[in-house]
Amino acid sequence: MSDRHFAHWPKGLPRNMTVPETDLFYNVEVSARRYPDKPYLVFYDTKITFAEFKDEAERIAGWLQHQGGVKQGDRVLLYMQNSPQFVLAYYGILRANAVVVPVNPMNMTTELRHYVKDSGARVAIVAQDIHPQMKPLLGKAPEQGLDRILVAAYSDYLKAETDLKVPDFVKAPRQDLGEQGITLWSEALAANIRPGPISVGSDDLCVMPYTSGTTGHPKGCMHSHRTAQHTLMAGYQWFGIQQDAVYLAVLPFFHVTGMQGSMSGPLQSGATVVLLPRWDREAAAQCIARYGVTSWTAIPTMIIDFLMNPNLGNYDLSSITRMSGGGAAMPEAIAQKLLDMGITYVEGYGLSETIAPSHINPPDRARKQCLGIPIFDVESMVVDPNSFAELPPNEVGEILTRGPQVFKGYWNNPEATRNAFVELNGKSWFRTGDLGRVDEDGYFFMVDRLKRMINASGFKVWPAEVEALMYEHPAIQEACVIGAKDPHRGETVKAIVVIKEARRGAVSEQDIIDWARQNMAAYKSPRIVEFVDTLPKSATGTVMWRALQEKEAAGA
Repeated sequence: MSDRHFAHWPKGLPRNMTVPETDLFYNVEVSARRYPDKPYLVFYDTKITFAEFKDEAERIAGWLQHQGGVKQGDRVLLYMQNSPQFVLAYYGILRANAVVVPVNPMNMTTELRHYVKDSGARVAIVAQDIHPQMKPLLGKAPEQGLDRILVAAYSDYLKAETDLKVPDFVKAPRQDLGEQGITLWSEALAANIRPGPISVGSDDLCVMPYTSGTTGHPKGCMHSHRTAQHTLMAGYQWFGIQQDAVYLAVLPFFHVTGMQGSMSGPLQSGATVVLLPRWDREAAAQCIARYGVTSWTAIPTMIIDFLMNPNLGNYDLSSITRMSGGGAAMPEAIAQKLLDMGITYVEGYGLSETIAPSHINPPDRARKQCLGIPIFDVESMVVDPNSFAELPPNEVGEILTRGPQVFKGYWNNPEATRNAFVELNGKSWFRTGDLGRVDEDGYFFMVDRLKRMINASGFKVWPAEVEALMYEHPAIQEACVIGAKDPHRGETVKAIVVIKEARRGAVSEQDIIDWARQNMAAYKSPRIVEFVDTLPKSATGTVMWRALQEKEAAGA
């Protein structure tokens, strides 16, 4: 483990960082006391101040405790797009001394069933437009599990006149669902129930994002208030964020990058967040110009689309002082185009297991298509994946990391937790599963993946999870999922499928594609399906996915 990167450490920053001993809701209390009348959230020109935010989050917490039966340490599902309600629900769950389980709003009932069962959640907070996907899980039957669902209509927070284009699903009027076990968000607020005292400490669990991997089902990453605080503090100290910064939040809050960088980080520093529930390049440009956005975290596909807008010249974008992101390498030409506009795109690297960054580029010495250097109190090295011997500069191996933000393990999965760590020289290191190299200056670069994974527009797709879902189709005998080149998404999902003898000729490739779209999130459902008679197998009967992947790459 080298200290070479300290030569490029951001000027004026100490190398170590003391993490607050407080729970995350304390950040709400501090900002509400400091800046009560300042807008925290801006949603299609409707503003919610820090004081209003604290009040409503406490009312949601009161409902969870007194009506939802939520106790300390209980997991609560959070299933919606970026919206005021997502942020209020997130902090309402924390204020109720419970644990947030953020779920991708693109997930379908089949996928949601795993989150309910695995987390043991009895309550879910859900958006009205996707409530039909969660509703079948309400009940006592073994395939259900939820006692209560709190349903929010985004339109409840459209209180100001706006000339921004509001999507139909956002402006849809509130429905009167009035069913057993279902409560409307507006009713929960109107009840005005106050929660009991905060009883959690910094080492109690606060959020459990799920991640997939080489096994079929997603696993819950256990994060405490302390691990989450680390990347919140690190983010705004690394970039020198002030309380009068204005963020554009377009990355989804259910994912750790958006959650920490564009939602909780600004809350801690007292900054303002302009929210968009879905990517819209015109609305993004309007919001940047209207609110003087200074900070924007986005993935390359968003920025490419943003820069292709023929109307971009009509907007004043000069307020932007920082753009950052990760998840996929920024193409050289796009990074240069941003530089020509006076904007350095700062890339970083992290995983659900590190609740956002473990590495970030120094803002004044950022390198293109680079993961950056280890941040405060983080150690990282590249090792031989078999012997775990540390490798010299520029040799490719597995990236290992350790630091205060590394998760506490996978929920109810001790075997997966054991496999995720390795003990070296008396220290426990997290195995990222990513193949990379570190140069002579201590900058880390991604090269490939040790783990089997597809990167589609920045979304991580784990083939084993998709295969497990595909086996639920009655006509599928075997399936192997691989990545295929895609000019827009970078990679897309391809399924190579063996159909059962009795169903051959009765089901088409398109039938499988259509079924997958109905039963799994759009980003992970196969866009391409190819029927074959057999899949290649090893001597032990294991499907040789790598051979199929290499054949696909050669054909492309």
